[in-house]
Amino acid sequence: MKNKEHQKRVAAIHDLSGFGKCSLTVALPILSAAGIEACAMPTAILSTHTGGINGYTYRDLTGDMRAFMQHWKSLNIKFDATYSGFLGSFDQLDLVKEFFTLFKSKDNLILVDPVMADNGELYRIFKPEFAAGMRSLCKKADIIVPNLTEAALLLEESYHPGPYTQAYIENILKKLSKLGPEKVVLTGVYFREEELGAATYDRKEETVGFLFTQRIPGAYHGTGDIFASALLSGLLNNFSLNESAQIAVNFTADSIRRTYKAKTDYRFGVNFEQCIPDFLKELKLI
Repeated sequence: MKNKEHQKRVAAIHDLSGFGKCSLTVALPILSAAGIEACAMPTAILSTHTGGINGYTYRDLTGDMRAFMQHWKSLNIKFDATYSGFLGSFDQLDLVKEFFTLFKSKDNLILVDPVMADNGELYRIFKPEFAAGMRSLCKKADIIVPNLTEAALLLEESYHPGPYTQAYIENILKKLSKLGPEKVVLTGVYFREEELGAATYDRKEETVGFLFTQRIPGAYHGTGDIFASALLSGLLNNFSLNESAQIAVNFTADSIRRTYKAKTDYRFGVNFEQCIPDFLKELKLI
C-alpha cells in the first residue's frame, strides 16, 4: 500500500445529500476505500440531490464553515490535500480561499472541482457572475477538474458541443492552466461519438494526455464527483496525473456501465460501490 507508512489526509469541502449519490456521499467512501483519511466540511445539507428531483430540503451551512476550519486549526490538523466541490454562494468561495491559506503547507495539494454547470448551461442555482468567483478560486488551485461547460465559463468563452479536435482541447487545457493551476484535467472530452473520457495537462512537464473509454448511453448524476474523487485517490497513492486520470475514467465508466445494465432510475446516481474492488486493484492496494 503506497501510503501505508504515512496515511494521507484530505479535507473534502462539498455539500451532503441524504439520498442520491454525489458530493460527500461519493467522495468519502471512495477516498476511504483508497486508504485515505477523509475529513468532511459540509457546505450544505440536502434531503436529496437536485438533479431531476423536486421538493428537496436545503440547509445552507455557510455560517458554520469558519468555525469548522478554526476548530481544525486549533487542533493543528494538517492535510495532504484539500478537495473542494459544490459551493453554494460567493461567501463560500471566499471561505474556501481562506481555508486554502490557513491550511496551506509546502507539500499539500489543492484540487478544485469547479462545480457550476453542464451541458452548455450554468446550474439554475447560480447567477452568471458566479463563474467569475469560481475563476478566482481556481487561480489558487494546484489542479482543477472542470467539464467542458465549466471550462468555457472559466475562460469567458462560448460553449461548443463535441466532437472535438485534439488541437481544440489542447488549447483549452493550456488556457485553463494560465489561470493559475499547474495541472488541469478536463472531462467530457471525445473525438468520436462512440467514446468519452478526459484530457490532462501538466504545465511543468509540458505534457498532454487523452484517456478514453466506450461511451455508455444515458445521462447520470454524480459521475463528476466519482471521477474527481478517484483522480485524487490515484494522485495521493503516488500515481502520475495520466495514470490517475485513466484510473478515474475506468472507475467512472464501470460504475455507469453497471447502472446502465441494471436499468435503475438515473436520478439515484450510479452504482460505484460494487466497482470499488476493481478500483482498488487498479490502485494496487489489493
